[in-house]
Amino acid sequence: MNDPSSTLAATRLWQVGALCRAVADALDARFNPVSVGGEISGFTRAASGHCYFSLKDDTGQLRCAMFRRAAGMLDFSPREGDRVEVRGRLGVYEPRGELQLVVESMRPAGQGTLFEQFLKLKAKLELEGLFDPVRKKTLPALPRGIGIVTSLGAAALHDVVTALQRRVPHIAVTVAPASVQGDGAPRELCQALLSLYAFAQAPASAHTVPMDVILLVRGGGSMEDLWAFNDEQLVRTMARSPVPIICGVGHETDFTLADFVADLRAPTPTAAAELVSEPTAALMGLAEGLGSRLQDAVERFVDRQSQRVDLATSRLGRPSALVQRQRLALSSVEQSLQQGARMALHMRQVEISRFSQNLLPVLVRSWQRSHDRTHRAALRLGLLDPSLVLKRGYSWLTLDNGHTLTSAAQAQPGQHVRASLTDGAVDLTVSSRESN
Repeated sequence: MNDPSSTLAATRLWQVGALCRAVADALDARFNPVSVGGEISGFTRAASGHCYFSLKDDTGQLRCAMFRRAAGMLDFSPREGDRVEVRGRLGVYEPRGELQLVVESMRPAGQGTLFEQFLKLKAKLELEGLFDPVRKKTLPALPRGIGIVTSLGAAALHDVVTALQRRVPHIAVTVAPASVQGDGAPRELCQALLSLYAFAQAPASAHTVPMDVILLVRGGGSMEDLWAFNDEQLVRTMARSPVPIICGVGHETDFTLADFVADLRAPTPTAAAELVSEPTAALMGLAEGLGSRLQDAVERFVDRQSQRVDLATSRLGRPSALVQRQRLALSSVEQSLQQGARMALHMRQVEISRFSQNLLPVLVRSWQRSHDRTHRAALRLGLLDPSLVLKRGYSWLTLDNGHTLTSAAQAQPGQHVRASLTDGAVDLTVSSRESN
């Protein structure tokens, strides 16, 4: 019979920590790196950013840790019950002596192809600027009308309408129905959005209420269930919206391309409704607050104006005294004006008198010179008087046509000639003509 003590003595005695390290080394050499598929259980995210969970299936479970750097590279939010495929390094967590998988990457199980399509299309649209924050529109503070795109049979529609009815029953709501799952869903979603765009851009009238925002909503589901919201045409249609779009698709951990292109992402359909429906009570409270502030401002303004009136009154004193001072000032100005006018008139009279005295001799001398020149011209003109020539025995001969006869060649025998003398005229007949 073997002695147990002798068997123990023959076996190597390990220190606990050393054995854990040896096992970890053996696992690393035998398995790592390793890929594992299973269902997430007990998922938690620590304040440090590290994630801790278990992977399980029908036959076992494995403790996992995903440190902050690897967790920050995820393109989706893991949640309880998700089936995933992970890649990492198998080892031993020595403080507890537990088998642990340190996860370096993770993707949804069975969705590798879809997920790769999602990432490829996301990169393409992001490069075109469709997800750029600069192009996102600001939500209206108080929308006048709200459009909703979802399935008429979806629980999301009931949740959204209930929230809006409770918070803002006075706002008009327009529903554009569309399938939210299946092959035809992307096309129907685009058509529903375009119908609301036309409504939002229609000219305002007394019979229509403007639409200021659109809610695109759907409840949660798997990646396949939500795949319609990753459609490229839908994303481009959303980017052309004339009004802001809020995307409330799935749960808080679900992400689709529609979330990235929307002007705002809501974690749930109900949250999307709450983002555009400030409760009536809150608006009334805001109005009351503004009314109080306005009343305070008016009272302060009245107080300041009253102080100005009091100050002006103290400076003004008795109105009669001010009127009397103004009368005295006016009388002084009147006297100054009259005196100035009299002095100006006297100076002008003196100037006119002085000018007249200086001008009269000049005028007399100028008249005398003109008179002398006129007398001399009259004498010279008198000397040229034809009558003086006639008095000396000469006559002035004219033909019947009135032309003056100045030479014998002008007269013809038998022609009548008039001779003008100093005391009258005689008619003559030419009997003959002699030329020198």
